[in-house]
Amino acid sequence: MSSVTVPEKTWLGHPRGLSTLFFTELWERFSYYGMRGILILFMTNETINGGMAMSTVTAGAIYGLYTAAVYLVALPGGWIADRLMGQRRAIFTGGVIIAAGHFTLAIHATAAFYLGLILIVIGTGFLKPNVSAIVGGLYPEGGSRRDAGFSIFYMGINIGAFAGPLVCGYLGENINWHYGFGAAGVGMVLGLIQYKIGYKYLRDVGLPPQNDTASQSQARRRLIGGISSIVVIGAVLALVRVTGLWAYTLDEFARGLGGFVILLAVAYFLYVLTFGKLDNAAKKRVIVIFFLFIGAALFWSGFEQAGSSMNLFAEQLTNRVVFGFESPASWLQSVNPLFIILLAPVFGWLWLVLGTRAPSIPVKFGLGLGLLGIGFLVMAWGASFTGSGPGVSPMWLVVTYFLHTTGELCLSPVGLSSITKLSPKHLVGQMMGIWFMGSALGNLFAGLIGGQFEALPLTKLFMAVALVAIGSGFLFLVFSKPIRKLIGGPL
Repeated sequence: MSSVTVPEKTWLGHPRGLSTLFFTELWERFSYYGMRGILILFMTNETINGGMAMSTVTAGAIYGLYTAAVYLVALPGGWIADRLMGQRRAIFTGGVIIAAGHFTLAIHATAAFYLGLILIVIGTGFLKPNVSAIVGGLYPEGGSRRDAGFSIFYMGINIGAFAGPLVCGYLGENINWHYGFGAAGVGMVLGLIQYKIGYKYLRDVGLPPQNDTASQSQARRRLIGGISSIVVIGAVLALVRVTGLWAYTLDEFARGLGGFVILLAVAYFLYVLTFGKLDNAAKKRVIVIFFLFIGAALFWSGFEQAGSSMNLFAEQLTNRVVFGFESPASWLQSVNPLFIILLAPVFGWLWLVLGTRAPSIPVKFGLGLGLLGIGFLVMAWGASFTGSGPGVSPMWLVVTYFLHTTGELCLSPVGLSSITKLSPKHLVGQMMGIWFMGSALGNLFAGLIGGQFEALPLTKLFMAVALVAIGSGFLFLVFSKPIRKLIGGPL
């Protein structure tokens, strides 16, 4: 008696589960970028307008710490899913915590504001890395179909990032800031509902690990120990500040954290090179990863000012009146994801057509940093016209975002793939962690730089960022051939 195989349901020619993850990530990014679009504006607005009346220095430090933490907690979030919960439960748990964080932000209270940010950070740590992990698990065969699936998934990210600032920005800036935060929470709830509806399409991917009791007990002990360490460190820092032993500001704390992360990364690379039992070829590849780590951190420290200094520029110094309607400043946050949606297929086609003539990874890093720097040159030029009148044209920001997007498409897609390609096999997970640490570091410094919005002349601030980015990009271009020789092959 022959059995009939029922074909699996598909979505756009891909596993049906991709649609579940596509819309889950779309709504999560809607909530994240919608809230981020109004975050620094809310913190710096006067209390009479419903804001928190913070200085840009303090607001920039909080913004930097928050966005950096989102990347840092992806590491423990992935570890917990791998060892204890499984990716599926981690995603749902993370989404619930994220929604709770946004709804907490919707409460008009200072304590609720900080608690809301902490909840969003924790929830994102559970959700963000594990969604991507399940997407990969839907394609056990790998290959070009898997790459195409991730490309579709990437479109979902940017659709959410495009829509979030439009909805949350309008509600937050034009009606009430807390309505904007609440709308971000509603978006996450919609993502959770459709995630549960499409749960059955994920097959057996992302289920809890089948570890023995001893392994799970050990993982729980490590988790409890890690949480306890964080709580103790936080309590000590709070105690020394309250008692006056070290009356640090948030800005000083953020700068100190940035320095600590840099020292930690340098110490890690030195340890791997010295005691990692690597042969010469592997050591050379690790050295290249170190330089890519620096390049990525520099790039994101400029690029992520979209939510800090450039957002403040849009609010305070840009004429946003169109046909008698003044658009919210946060709407300009949607320009970058719109350009990503339009240009990502073009860049994918370009690299495919160039084939073996496509730029090497160091050259792409150089181009990305260079385009980022040119974008800030445009901002410095635009800032020179802000002395009089109702504000400058929003086209200064649009052109800058276009240049930054092209830079992102040169640098970002090759980042993760280059780490997996260059890392020693037994260190791939750790090197991926270092890559996320570079993103966290860039976000932290983006907030700190944005905090100087009122302290420094804008032309000097943007020009300084431009020169650092262009100079770094130039170094990558100059040393691209020596780096390839160091590797001993194509890169």
